[in-house]
Amino acid sequence: MNSTIILKGNILYTPRPSEFVAIQQGYVIAVDGVVVHCGESIPPAYGEHPITDYGDHLIIPPGFVDTHAHAPQYCNRGLGMDKELLPWLETYTFPEEAKFSDKEYARLVYGAFVHDLWRNGTTRSILFGTIHKDSTLVLMELLQKAGLSAYVGKVNMDRNSPEFLIEDTHQSLADTKEWLEASAQFGPLVKPIITPRFVPSCTSELMSGLGNLAQAYNVPVQSHLSENHGEIDWVAALLPEAANYTDVYYEHHLMGGKVPTVMAHCIHLSDVEMDRMAETQTMVSHCPYSNVNLSSGIAPIRKLFERKIPIGLGSDISGGHIVSMAKVLTEAIGLSKMKWVEVDQMYAPLTLSEAFYMATKGGGKFFGKVGSFEKGCELDALVIDDTTLFDPNERSLEERLERWLYVGDDRHIVERYVAGKVAPEPTN
Repeated sequence: MNSTIILKGNILYTPRPSEFVAIQQGYVIAVDGVVVHCGESIPPAYGEHPITDYGDHLIIPPGFVDTHAHAPQYCNRGLGMDKELLPWLETYTFPEEAKFSDKEYARLVYGAFVHDLWRNGTTRSILFGTIHKDSTLVLMELLQKAGLSAYVGKVNMDRNSPEFLIEDTHQSLADTKEWLEASAQFGPLVKPIITPRFVPSCTSELMSGLGNLAQAYNVPVQSHLSENHGEIDWVAALLPEAANYTDVYYEHHLMGGKVPTVMAHCIHLSDVEMDRMAETQTMVSHCPYSNVNLSSGIAPIRKLFERKIPIGLGSDISGGHIVSMAKVLTEAIGLSKMKWVEVDQMYAPLTLSEAFYMATKGGGKFFGKVGSFEKGCELDALVIDDTTLFDPNERSLEERLERWLYVGDDRHIVERYVAGKVAPEPTN
């Protein structure tokens, strides 16, 4: 029997980066978790179904999509913010990730992290785990229990890493294959993603093996690209025969194949690399807080947009210190203004609708038809009660959303939907 839900309230979404659709006291109808109608009235065919009426609340999709976060770094958020990328990894990240050889520690930290995703309205995420396959399965289990959707990666690293984290190449590939097969138990909302940490920590043999696994198991790929000048120079020294950093992934079949790829940061890409990203439709995960905190630079988001490269937003916990994607998207706007005024006035700053699009439908494309209330999209939604944000003036729906994004918080989120189902508060 088909399951039909009808939500009523003040609806806002961005079918395109340049456009908000706002419907006062409108209706979203979903059948079996997929939107069949969004508009000002209910079609006669659905007239007999019950309505969940949220009154004057805002209803937005999809919840938010976080396209890059490191779940095991959750306890490090807000630490080491005076360091650049490579010293920060050595001082904070690697020692913390080593603790995830202990499944009980993993369950404790991942439980808190998953709850924070839920609390902040992140209904879909693309996550790094650690090299530990059993702890990564714990993270997937907790996400499934919470009713949240995610791609989760067992990290791979077989060189230039601390002795307590480095993997044997063949064992890394064997563990990844075993983990991929064990991950089948979690679908359809929680799925695996191949995750070489980044080129400096992976040999060519490992990257080739991971590319083969991605193709064989039809699993997407995530990694880091062009985050920091020191990292870029390191890649050039390690692989002097490579045309550029981006082509290292391409030549190892980690982008441009039949499976999608998302690369975090992409701050310092050359024009040739941007062409490769556009050709392969590799998604950029723009992580504004992390880029600032680790002094990495300001990604040329407008330029990437104009190259027709898909873009989502990432919290990059814990290089970024804030889980809330509402705050990530407003930071992305602010950072683009600084890029425009201080660096390159050819490229205009991001608008609110563009940043909202990246945090919803832009990143949601990695999951399929996600991030909008257009017909055929999976119904993910947040219901927001902004009445406690004092303002005696009449405001448009767009103004109310803008105000909540900038000055509201998770306390105003009264309901979360994922694939047409309410996601209640997680209990570990």
